[in-house]
Amino acid sequence: MGRNGPQVGTPASMRALNQRLVLDRLRTRGEATRPQIAVDTGLSKPTVGQALLDLEQHGLVRTTGRSLTGPGRAAVVYQAAPDAGHVVGVDIGRRVIRIAVADLEGSIVTRLDEPNRCRSASALVRTVSESVERAVTSAGLDPHEVVATVVGTPGVPDPASGTVHRAPNLPGWERRGLLHELVATLAAGGSDVVVENDANLCAVGEHALGAALGVDVLVCLTVGTGIGMGLLVDGRLFRGAHGAAGEIADLPYGPLPDGAPARRPGPVETVAAGQAVLEAARSLGLAKARSAKDVFRLARAGDALALRVVEDEAEKLAYVVSAVTAVLDPRLIVLGGGIGGNADLLAEPMRKALAATIPVVPDIVAGQLGEDAVLAGAIATALGTARELVFDRRGLSRAAGAAG
Repeated sequence: MGRNGPQVGTPASMRALNQRLVLDRLRTRGEATRPQIAVDTGLSKPTVGQALLDLEQHGLVRTTGRSLTGPGRAAVVYQAAPDAGHVVGVDIGRRVIRIAVADLEGSIVTRLDEPNRCRSASALVRTVSESVERAVTSAGLDPHEVVATVVGTPGVPDPASGTVHRAPNLPGWERRGLLHELVATLAAGGSDVVVENDANLCAVGEHALGAALGVDVLVCLTVGTGIGMGLLVDGRLFRGAHGAAGEIADLPYGPLPDGAPARRPGPVETVAAGQAVLEAARSLGLAKARSAKDVFRLARAGDALALRVVEDEAEKLAYVVSAVTAVLDPRLIVLGGGIGGNADLLAEPMRKALAATIPVVPDIVAGQLGEDAVLAGAIATALGTARELVFDRRGLSRAAGAAG
């Protein structure tokens, strides 16, 4: 409850706990009457009534009408107020910055996509900040109404040093102190701000709304300009001891090419990300392809050379998956990103390659959220934080303490 909240075991703490139980019931299971809430929470009707009164007075609960079912007088129906707070999700991509503002139910209020033409870290921080400000204004909100902001970025955020490690595709993004500048700018209106790896958020998004609903152990493999992986174990994001779990770009993949700078980009990223696909196509004489996207388009149309490139890419990705599978034994592999999204071409050759190397081949599916996966994960993560923060920011725990 915080240092100024009610102490555990006091009447005030019980009152705050009851308020949370009632609010959580309405958020997780939808609108309900006081008798329904009492049954679902195990609280008495008078206790539920007092909690609803407190929550309604503080703008966290509101009435939606009356229930006409059952005998006797119609009962008042309550719902958690979705506009008691708002969250912002940000996806910083190499080419596009995506921003969404959502209410506490997760409904998107405003969506904004901005091209990323920034050539320096300072310019990117400024662009992200200004874009978020425009999105919040477009939603008709004041900055203080944003309770939580979650930003997805390539690389490994290091809050201690203010650095984002392993983000070579964003110019200057690994500068020391950069992360502190970004957080301070976005937190100016009072929002809680978290910066998270984009592949991690992709996994969270697919688990919350996409291809991995209800899956307990999953891997989200994102392949595009770079390559990354998000891991969920028991339905929870697994970051590792230093936040670097899933940084598969660093996996060894044969000797480094002559002249390649050590660890920038990593070996797997060098051989399997977007530029590598294009270079493989050119080495086979596929002059029609000007991008990795073109290679997959041609392969889908039946071009023999493009199909060879795609099969080779699938084998490389299978190598990555086999290493991770040997450690985690995931139930599901979700493919995402500009290249990974071509699961219709990649999944079957990946399965064949995996079957030759590992005893149990996990299901391999396309992500369902496409380019919005990271943004969906950012919103889902922000909601988890905001729903807790808004209770305290609305003064419920302080009011309970005063009433006790």
